[in-house]
Amino acid sequence: MATLRDIKRRINSIKSTAKITRAMKMVAAAKLRRAQERMFALRPYADKISDVLSSLVQPTEQDMHPLLKVRPRKTVEVLILTSDKGLCGAFNTNVIKAGVNLINRLKSEGLEVSVSTIGRKAREYFKRREVPLREAWTGLSGKVTFTSAQEIAQNLMENYINETFDEVYLVYNEFKTVVSQQVTEVRLLPIGTVEHDESKEMKDFLFEPSEEEIFNRLLPKSMEILVFRALLESQASEEAARMTAMENATNNAEDMIDRLTLEFNKARQASITKELMDIVGGAEALKE
Repeated sequence: MATLRDIKRRINSIKSTAKITRAMKMVAAAKLRRAQERMFALRPYADKISDVLSSLVQPTEQDMHPLLKVRPRKTVEVLILTSDKGLCGAFNTNVIKAGVNLINRLKSEGLEVSVSTIGRKAREYFKRREVPLREAWTGLSGKVTFTSAQEIAQNLMENYINETFDEVYLVYNEFKTVVSQQVTEVRLLPIGTVEHDESKEMKDFLFEPSEEEIFNRLLPKSMEILVFRALLESQASEEAARMTAMENATNNAEDMIDRLTLEFNKARQASITKELMDIVGGAEALKE
């Protein structure tokens, strides 16, 4: 049975842990607000670029640019986006599990799969399993910049145009609410934002300076925005998951403190009762 000193030491230890988790929750909440602001600011811009592409690219012209051209699938790139840090609940586990399921599904179709990762957690997962990675980007958690998105997008576009792979899929956590993040699988290449509403009549546009120049600028920009949006969505989801995880950890610590305090009081009461019984017993012995 634990002594009073042991119980008191455990209570103090858990109180210290609760202080840390409470502070981490507050830090995550502050980071979440900033991440949400950037994410919500980008969403309308990303949606509008998709609308512009849908309006400009005719269904019969989707082979006019290398990033739109659909080739027979032989090799598929799977890009998995996680965080660099832990302590965020099932955030990384869920997205890695979805990525592995996608890889297995593609392999079952007879396709060759190459894997790239964003985030230290995904890189370490595949490294432990000796899975070769084509590329691994780290150091972006909390430091998402458009320059980083451009670098990743440029790498993917160059390899796609050079036919290193025929499709690119991205698996990441999309931010829904503070308590809900949804693992999302999206095809990045060939660019799949070009969708058409058959009920609407296609318009004839006049391109200036030229149609080729417009698409040479717009399509890579669209790809960069897609990657940047995924990075921001993942960052907001990470901080939301970490805030929730730290809140749960703090609540669990407080419950443990309550239980141990009750155990401590019972043990102290039993100790005091035993001492009183010894005193009474001693006094009765002296009377005899």
